[in-house]
Amino acid sequence: MARGNGRNSDKEGSGRPTMTDIARIAGVSQSSVSLVLNEMSGSRISPETQQKVREAAHKIGYRLPAIRATVAATPVVEKDTIAFIVDEISTSPHPVVSLDGIRDYAFEQGFLVSAHATRSNPDLEQAVLRSVLRDPSIIGVIYATIFTRKVHMPPELNALPTVLLNCYAEPRQQVAIVPGEVAGGFAATAHLTSLGHKRIGFINGEPWMDAAIDRLKGHKQALATADIAFDESLVRDGDWLPLRGYEAGLELLSMPNPPTAILCGNDLMAIGVMEAAQEKGLRVPDELSVMGYDDQELARYTHPPLSTLVLPNYEMGQKAAEILIDMAVHGKQTRAMTFKIDGPLVVRTSTARPRA
Repeated sequence: MARGNGRNSDKEGSGRPTMTDIARIAGVSQSSVSLVLNEMSGSRISPETQQKVREAAHKIGYRLPAIRATVAATPVVEKDTIAFIVDEISTSPHPVVSLDGIRDYAFEQGFLVSAHATRSNPDLEQAVLRSVLRDPSIIGVIYATIFTRKVHMPPELNALPTVLLNCYAEPRQQVAIVPGEVAGGFAATAHLTSLGHKRIGFINGEPWMDAAIDRLKGHKQALATADIAFDESLVRDGDWLPLRGYEAGLELLSMPNPPTAILCGNDLMAIGVMEAAQEKGLRVPDELSVMGYDDQELARYTHPPLSTLVLPNYEMGQKAAEILIDMAVHGKQTRAMTFKIDGPLVVRTSTARPRA
């Protein structure tokens, strides 16, 4: 009786070795064979079983098809990272807080975040985009700006799922997340009118900025709702810094009929107004109510602590991460639109009813 060689005696038929042959020899399922030979990550097959499969494959001379062999030889890169690209991050706490919101939500869902600040440098932005597009672990991009504004979307981002954060593009072809500034200006002013203030000064931000335009719009709407006529003489343009708050505060408090409350476009200018009030010999809130905006950390530590309105950077970051993951990972179709996130009112002790 002629003896056959080892390979032919262990394989079914005389054709090319198959995974079915390996499964029979190793005593495992064909799917287990496929997972082992294709080196699929995440499979929970014991080292002993993996060894059996490899020995059986070697015994009958099995080779992966050329395409799969190439894929198997290539390290598997898990797509697990969101790229956060922002024009500036070190000159304001707001983008940092947004990054916190993105990072926390992403990590809960099993994703990481890589942050890139471009400093509004076109060459640096192009270098960042090239790096992001080459990175196989990136699932998508959150493209952000330090202050709310219209942007021209880099065309390179058309290759990746992208969500705009604190900015928007025209025509509206992308999902954008921005703060609800009109609602914020309304809520801050409505708090003061609810206390009985009728002469309310408003120190706004720089008038060309979206945030300043929308907060003034909300301020006017709240006055109209309270049946209070808008008085242009009670409005001053600011620059978001304490010195301008102090200067504009002195101007308003030196009027023949000064305001009983002053709303500021941010907390820093409100601190300047408090200094102006002290210089004028006015007690806050007994003789002047002062209202901030943004709820920066320092608002808790002024004397008295500052009533303000939260700029919802953290929640905006969370929402951006949620939508991006839905788009990139879960295949959810999200209509291109702008989501406006409102911030809550924080009432502390710098605001009170006006003196009779």
